[in-house]
Amino acid sequence: MYLWGLDLGGTKIEGAILDPAQPGQAVHRLRLPTESRHGYEHILGQIQRVVEQLESASGLRRPEKLGLGTPGATEPATGMMKNSNTTCLNGRPLREDLSARLGLEARLANDANCFALAEATLGAARGCPVVMGLILGTGVGGGIVINGRVLEGLHGIAGEWGHNPLCGESEPCYCGRTGCVETVIAGPSLERFYRTQGGDDLRLPEIARRAQSGEDPFAVATLRLLQEKFGEAIAALINILDPDAVVIGGGVGNLDCLYTPEARAAVLRHTFNPEVRTRFLKPSLGDSAGVFGAAMLCAP
Repeated sequence: MYLWGLDLGGTKIEGAILDPAQPGQAVHRLRLPTESRHGYEHILGQIQRVVEQLESASGLRRPEKLGLGTPGATEPATGMMKNSNTTCLNGRPLREDLSARLGLEARLANDANCFALAEATLGAARGCPVVMGLILGTGVGGGIVINGRVLEGLHGIAGEWGHNPLCGESEPCYCGRTGCVETVIAGPSLERFYRTQGGDDLRLPEIARRAQSGEDPFAVATLRLLQEKFGEAIAALINILDPDAVVIGGGVGNLDCLYTPEARAAVLRHTFNPEVRTRFLKPSLGDSAGVFGAAMLCAP
């Protein structure tokens, strides 16, 4: 039985078919534009076109189950979408509508959960029983996988560590709260901190390069802030979940400073244990993680 998955992004919809015997690579893969500006019904039509084109390209009949990674999450109590930056999805019964339109069972999870599932079952944390997959980039999100299954939670928000508060922080967040993790260690937040220290208007990769060379004290201070506040933020998750591995995706997750002894020491300062054995890993699946994770939602 092949596994079919779709990754619904703001600009593109990617579809892939995986062979469980060789799950590390797609049997078939294609993309279409989302064209979300045309609204909800148009997105449903684009998803249907991806499924039809996968059928045509592969010569396979559509499956009984289809996995879909989404921006935002499904509210378990109502089946409605929420918290999506593709705003036309919010308040819509996406799972129900897709199942009816496509004649199959649609299984949905947010994009961070799909990332976590892919890296836990096929990628960097393969074989680890408890995995936290983090998206640390323009925003901050995450997903939790336990024994190969996504933990969604009662409200569908399990893993949303980006909106936990950090001690002493008060920057307003788009969610309406203040001092969220996202307001401190997301990429734009770190760039803002660098500017407030006296640095130029630079993107984070250049700030990191300057910090590594030691030529810019403002850049050094920015990466130290990242290490300290990441340590505080992730220690809260370790104290609760005690995961075997944490896989850090997103542009900020590419920075080597998160994988140093200094970064691990920052985690330990806030962890309720005399040592931290949790593995901190860079992802191994690249841009395949979203669609592969969506397909793995249908694994038996």
